[in-house]
Amino acid sequence: MPRTLSILLIEDDKIEKMKVQRTMVSLGLHHRIVEANNGEEALNILKGKDRLPDIIFLDLNMPKVNGLEFLKILKSDARLKYLPIIVITTSSNYRDLLHCYEIGIAGYITKPLKYEHYSEKLKIVLDYWSVNELING
Repeated sequence: MPRTLSILLIEDDKIEKMKVQRTMVSLGLHHRIVEANNGEEALNILKGKDRLPDIIFLDLNMPKVNGLEFLKILKSDARLKYLPIIVITTSSNYRDLLHCYEIGIAGYITKPLKYEHYSEKLKIVLDYWSVNELING
């Protein structure tokens, strides 16, 4: 049975944050979202939490600690390294995609231009992770 997810959204663009929230509402999903503006802020959130998020949505292009730097730090931490990370980015650079998978992400989505396509992609990801055994185990 699908469950409500706890999601850490690491994104510096306010419009992108609003798109995620809008998608949740339009799809009738009730997942809990905690937002961070960059990798540094996200790491501080994760350090202070007893209960970790179920999944992380991560943008690559951010100030301070960018997405790739955040991934390397997260994957070197024994407590955090198994958190599923879905990269949601404007970067369609194949080298970025490969590098992220080498580090250990769970998925990579290039942000589409049309909101409908964005919403469809996000729904597929959320449907999958809401029944995934890693989270439900």
